[in-house]
Amino acid sequence: MNKDIIFFGETNFRGERKKFGIKLDDRRRHIYIIGKTGMGKTELLKNMAIQDIKNGNGLGFIDPHGEASEELLKFVPEERIEDVIYFNPSDIEKPIAFNIMEEVDPDYRHLIAGGLMGVFKKIWPDVWSSRMEYILNNAVLALLEIKGSTLLGINRLLSDAEWRKEVLEDVHDPVVKAFWTKEFSRYSQRYETEATAAIQNKIGQFISSPLIRNIVGQKKSTIDIRSIMDNKKILIVNLSKGRIGEDSSRLLGALLVTKLQLAAMSRVDIPESERNDFALYIDEFQNFSTDSFASILSEARKYRLSLILAHQYIGQMEDKVREAVFGNVGTMIVFRVGAEDGEFLEKEFSPEFYSTDLVNLSKQNIYVKLMIDGLTSRPFSAETLPPAIPDNGYKDEIIEFSRNKYGKDREIIEKEISKYTGVVEEKKEVKKEIKNLFDAECQMCGKKIKVPFEPDDKRPVYCKTCLGKPKEINLEKVAKDFVPQKKENKIDLEGLREIIKETKQGKINPGDKIEF
Repeated sequence: MNKDIIFFGETNFRGERKKFGIKLDDRRRHIYIIGKTGMGKTELLKNMAIQDIKNGNGLGFIDPHGEASEELLKFVPEERIEDVIYFNPSDIEKPIAFNIMEEVDPDYRHLIAGGLMGVFKKIWPDVWSSRMEYILNNAVLALLEIKGSTLLGINRLLSDAEWRKEVLEDVHDPVVKAFWTKEFSRYSQRYETEATAAIQNKIGQFISSPLIRNIVGQKKSTIDIRSIMDNKKILIVNLSKGRIGEDSSRLLGALLVTKLQLAAMSRVDIPESERNDFALYIDEFQNFSTDSFASILSEARKYRLSLILAHQYIGQMEDKVREAVFGNVGTMIVFRVGAEDGEFLEKEFSPEFYSTDLVNLSKQNIYVKLMIDGLTSRPFSAETLPPAIPDNGYKDEIIEFSRNKYGKDREIIEKEISKYTGVVEEKKEVKKEIKNLFDAECQMCGKKIKVPFEPDDKRPVYCKTCLGKPKEINLEKVAKDFVPQKKENKIDLEGLREIIKETKQGKINPGDKIEF
């Protein structure tokens, strides 16, 4: 089989079935897949990814549902087990470290900041404001200049004035520094509280989740996205919304997409002919796309990053992203769609197919506009290939290998994060006060000892050994010395013996209280 072609369908024109696919160079112009739920989109993505795995290609697979990513693991051949990075945030005992703020090139810091603003704006549309974006953007840009910064530093920068002062000593961007020293520092206490409350509240929601905190809060990433792309590794990301929550899924997915974009752009330092192709499959991609996604679509090709994007309906995309998708994708695959999308897509598929055709497609049936040798074909009908069946799965071995190589023990991570966020201080050695010691003699065994008080006849003295032993008393002496408060409270020797029997083993220890 030709490894330069990824097969994904069979034509069914006039009963003649012919298998077809897309060439590597044509795939660099991206693939867009749309269709209602249950029509076969995810299965199509999976079939294409399986071929990349078996062909030895590099790929990333971002799955917001979880099932497809777990299924993919079953198709990894034995020789590629160590090529897999299985990113599963729900594995809270051994999380992978992913710090998007780690060692960002100064030329790309604005892209990270812009990407984060896009992510936060998408997740918090109800509270987002220009003031919030202004402050948050300057916070991110300041932290990006500080070695070892993470997203957890945002709230500390806003609330801890002393730490902020230390951070600003290492900030060299004049605009960012001017904001913090000449503008933010002049805010009244009331205005500062109002301006930062929403940011601290929303960021705090993520920080409060150990699942997210232990991934994005580690200073040193255990996965290197650039290395994954250059060395044809397999990055499988399980962002199951049912396990980690929808907001956490969207945040991590968007951060990964942003980091993949930066990693691709950083390949400018090697000749185009030496850049290994990397296919990025994203199911329900609208969850992870921001306005900056438009630049990925337009620029990714020259960096050898091929996007295969799937979702359910056009209305899920922001206007800017929608324009970028329909203006840049070379191959379009349509399953059954709704009436509104049918009318929109009719412009792309007529005169071969009209809106009524697009809304009445059967399951696993598609209409395709295929990029062939740099030119887009006329639309044609086809069926997707049946689901692949794994020969011999190494799923458990892959998960175990990936956990041990890229994960880190939760306890260690949480200690490091506590130090960074200022929750705990470094333990300082406490010098014990040295007291004067006096010579004494144990009243039970006669042993010579040292005590921190001056001995007298009134205070009993015991060594450590005797201190834990029950102390005998002279009953006759007790009876003789006992002077009752009232005449009727007088007690005889036998009565005292009965009281003592009720104490510990018939003996009285120092400090025991006896009531008559």
